[in-house]
Amino acid sequence: MARRLPIGARLVLASHNPGKLTEIAELLAAPDGTQHIDLVSAGSLGLPEPAETAPDFAGNARIKAEAAARASGLPALADDSGFSLAALGGAPGVYSARWAGPGKDFAAAMAEVNRRLGDNPDRRAWFTSALSLAWPDGETATFLGRIEGHAVWPPRGAHGFGYDPMFVPLGETETFGEMTPARKHAASHRARAFAALLAAVFSV
Repeated sequence: MARRLPIGARLVLASHNPGKLTEIAELLAAPDGTQHIDLVSAGSLGLPEPAETAPDFAGNARIKAEAAARASGLPALADDSGFSLAALGGAPGVYSARWAGPGKDFAAAMAEVNRRLGDNPDRRAWFTSALSLAWPDGETATFLGRIEGHAVWPPRGAHGFGYDPMFVPLGETETFGEMTPARKHAASHRARAFAALLAAVFSV
């Protein structure tokens, strides 16, 4: 059984991405919006970003969570997620953030996806999320979520972040970028991983 976190626990999010901090804070909130976890980002604590050297999402999430837990002395949560396309052999996948470059320019990253796809009719795509929760003593727990859909061009919508404006989930007509946060959180890859995490770990 995974170790549980009590109400009011301070938790470090092992990320320097403000969009991810906002989304994960919303996912951790109670249905009425109450925050039961004191979530702080690794960026706000000045923690360094470790090299993501694992070949998969779960491994990279674990690297980030363990580094933040050791550096802060607090439990740490990391998400490693990415956008994959069948026609690109699963790319950008674990390199999704790197395609955006040091400036996190996801407009350029989406344009690169579109350039590589060219006129290929296969637009099947998916998002994967791996969540790793690590404690300073080295214990970790990992949870996975995935959602299927297809890529569109040009990007649509100003909500979300990353590749959201070019991804339409199966059964939907709007991109993640067009959906309200509440709609996206109801079914996203990250929401699915969080459902497993919340059930196993959080005493809320």
